[in-house]
Amino acid sequence: MKKIIAFLLCSLSSIIYAHSPKIEINDFKHWNLNKQNESIDGTFYMYKNGEVFIEDLQSNIVHFSFAQLSKEDQLFVIKKDNSIKNINKRILNINAESVAPKSLFDFKFWLIIIGLMILSIVTFKLSNNKKVKYLLPVLTVGVIMTFYSFTKKAMKTLQTTSTSIAYMDSAFAPFKPNINTYSSPTYFYIESKGIPTTHTMMVGISNHGWQQQVPLPKCYIGVSAWPVPINPVIAATPVPVNASHFTKGAIAIAVNGVPIFNPYTNTGVDALLDGQLDNYGGHCGRGDDYHYHTAPLHLYGVQSPTLPIAFALDGFAVYGSVEPDGNTMLALDINHGHYRNGVYHYHGTVSAPYMIGSMVGAVTEDVTNQIIPQPQGSPVRTENWGPLTGALITSCLPNVTNNGYDVSYTLNGTAGYATKYSWSGTTYTYKYVIPTGTTTINYTGPAQCSVPTSITEKVIDQNSISVFPNPTSDILNFNLSKTIKESDIIEISIYSLKGDFVYKAEGFKQSIDVKTYSKGIYFVKVQLPKYQIVKKIIVQ
Repeated sequence: MKKIIAFLLCSLSSIIYAHSPKIEINDFKHWNLNKQNESIDGTFYMYKNGEVFIEDLQSNIVHFSFAQLSKEDQLFVIKKDNSIKNINKRILNINAESVAPKSLFDFKFWLIIIGLMILSIVTFKLSNNKKVKYLLPVLTVGVIMTFYSFTKKAMKTLQTTSTSIAYMDSAFAPFKPNINTYSSPTYFYIESKGIPTTHTMMVGISNHGWQQQVPLPKCYIGVSAWPVPINPVIAATPVPVNASHFTKGAIAIAVNGVPIFNPYTNTGVDALLDGQLDNYGGHCGRGDDYHYHTAPLHLYGVQSPTLPIAFALDGFAVYGSVEPDGNTMLALDINHGHYRNGVYHYHGTVSAPYMIGSMVGAVTEDVTNQIIPQPQGSPVRTENWGPLTGALITSCLPNVTNNGYDVSYTLNGTAGYATKYSWSGTTYTYKYVIPTGTTTINYTGPAQCSVPTSITEKVIDQNSISVFPNPTSDILNFNLSKTIKESDIIEISIYSLKGDFVYKAEGFKQSIDVKTYSKGIYFVKVQLPKYQIVKKIIVQ
């Protein structure tokens, strides 16, 4: 009897809350499309803006308008959507409560303590008093484990995740006006052209590392600005940044407006160890977009040592070898960061994983292993470039007219090679120089844009302008509130979901014909003198 009671005392506090039930949800079903007399087998993905997204058997994401589905499937979608919204509400409530002071110990704690006390009294009464001393360690372990369990749980509830907008903005201040920042209730946005202004690019890329791409300024502006969550949510399970996850697109944005990619390339190799990066940890991708693959610690030559050098796309800051309070970096957890004063952040180092071991914040990774939302860098050239074995880039300098770059390199030790390119309007001219001559090719691409100079006056007021009907299949109409005049509208432009420009009109337009547009999601940007309004529309 005494052994049984001792076992209960020892194990009571350790088993409570040790495991939570895992619920498997299978949404795979047969979907029917009424009007087309078609069907599809797949899993419910999401319901947004009148569109139902389904993951088919080949892991492709397809979407249909809600009206296309059968009545039975519509009811299923409504039920699933309401369920997701309820879950999100509970998560928001938990996050809201977590920043408020809480008692470290709730009624469950006292229930366990009282249970331990009752068991202790029974044990003492049934036990030989001479042997009580052997039970004291058991009781002590039980009490300590109970206090530890509840203290750890309570301290987690006191951890917050939000970072003030003013503090985030201060991190980008040294690099303005080459970048611009603004915010909405959900995101902190960074506008840039993706080109660093404090160091050279491409120099040092050697051997098979150069894929013959060269840096082009990108229009990370407006609907294509870099979004960083203002109130990040801690992920239930951090997703590792490795050769299997986040292999496309960026995982963070540096404070100089340059994207930061996974240390591993889409071929699964460490880009730095493979010799693919320049002297600052960067190179260009298929879209001729310059980006880093390691922590841009060199920015501390301009940045204050106590400010971040980057923000991950999950919303958490990235620091260097110094903590925000100026002290030396503390020990890092398995995710390459830690909590400091209740807020999580990462640290950059010179060795792998360089910056982020796992995404601590909740992010959405699409079927291409890319975090969404994020802007895209599209190429101007159409060739499928590959590695140039034996090449070593020796310089990358702006041309004399400041509308292009001259990238010089040696090939197997021989000088006299270069890629010289420039742009004028929508024409991009590339000159490929080799010791025996020069080949010139013209391409058509987007006109270069400028980073807005307004910093504090940009506002997103979604209620000032309404667009209807939405979804639409033919005409999109605009309605202005009393606070806006037609003469206030400078420009109306429309972009695809990928950020491609599809329409532009100067001044106000009462309606726009979209009958020729492909079905999908678009962004409508209405530019006013001191701010812009962005609307999402669906073309059916």
